Amino acid sequence: MERVMNDAELFANWYLWLVIAAVIIVAAAVLLIAVWFAAKRILTLAVAALGLVKQIRSNTQCVWKLADTNQTAGDILNTAQSIHGHGGQVAGALHAASEQEA
Repeated sequence: MERVMNDAELFANWYLWLVIAAVIIVAAAVLLIAVWFAAKRILTLAVAALGLVKQIRSNTQCVWKLADTNQTAGDILNTAQSIHGHGGQVAGALHAASEQEA
């Protein structure tokens, strides 16, 4: 046997489901607003972090240029050692030549 709802029960069930749907919609809206605020905070922190990264980059440029300086110093050292070696050979040759003349 099929139970028939009277008007009062129908409206009571309709209002119950209306309240349940409203609660779900409000909860979803609150969550969306919370996500929006979190995204704004992340954006603010990301912009601040980008500023710090730029400052760190400019502060550490001298460190990166040290590698170039070290390379140049190494090249100068190699050249000086080469000159020293060749100078020693020239001095030895001149000394030998002067001994042969004497």
